[in-house]
Amino acid sequence: MLRTKLSVVCTLLLATGALLVAGCSSTPVDKTVGMSPNKIYAEAKEELSIGAYDKAIPLFEKLEGRAAGTPLAQQAQLDKAYAHYKYQEPAQALATLDRFIKLHPASPALDYALYLKGIINFNDDLGMFSSITRQDLTERDQKAAKESFESFKELVARFPESRYAPDARLRMGYIVNSLAQYEVHVASYYYSRGAYLAAVNRAQIAITDYQGTPALEEALFLLVKSYEALGMPQLRDDAKRVLEKNYPQSEYLSQGFKSTSNPWWKFW
Repeated sequence: MLRTKLSVVCTLLLATGALLVAGCSSTPVDKTVGMSPNKIYAEAKEELSIGAYDKAIPLFEKLEGRAAGTPLAQQAQLDKAYAHYKYQEPAQALATLDRFIKLHPASPALDYALYLKGIINFNDDLGMFSSITRQDLTERDQKAAKESFESFKELVARFPESRYAPDARLRMGYIVNSLAQYEVHVASYYYSRGAYLAAVNRAQIAITDYQGTPALEEALFLLVKSYEALGMPQLRDDAKRVLEKNYPQSEYLSQGFKSTSNPWWKFW
């Protein structure tokens, strides 16, 4: 009798264990099984179009594997990069684009890959033109701006007739202006804290490296003020003559400051 009971208990335990093992080994159902690459792409594009980026990304990844070595796989890679970008995953987007550029240097879509890479680093979705914060690129990390410029520069140099080239040129101009203004921001910061020599050095960087940008007017004015504070009248007067020659109507000359109601970056 005891042996029978033990046998029943062992049987129940084995059955329970089998169920647990089966439950643990179950995997999510892959809905793409049996689907053609074109069908997977259509599904992924549909998710992308409605903003379901978290659903689109794995579908594009599936397609990369299923259609490896085909133009469709290349397109899936680019679309996946875009989906990562829209899903606020710039690092993954840039990594995907770098891989695409390395693997497909002769792709007819290379201009788009470079453009998208530039756009991601340009990063205008984070509010650089925000009317609420009034923050522009000059007040943010410049590393991404420089990388963005390099991507646009390569695009324009290699594909001057690309449909993306005109916008890339505009953004390059913006970036150069912003980098110059960044140096002026730093120079102004140093001046306001009495670090006049440091202010001179940063203003001179703006003047030397970013000729022809709107920031040069303020950079020259900061030179005038910094040299004056340092007790260097000859250098002060030299800087003032350059300012007067290049900006005879400068508000800095007439009132010591310039109105900021219409910042240079509002042209965008």
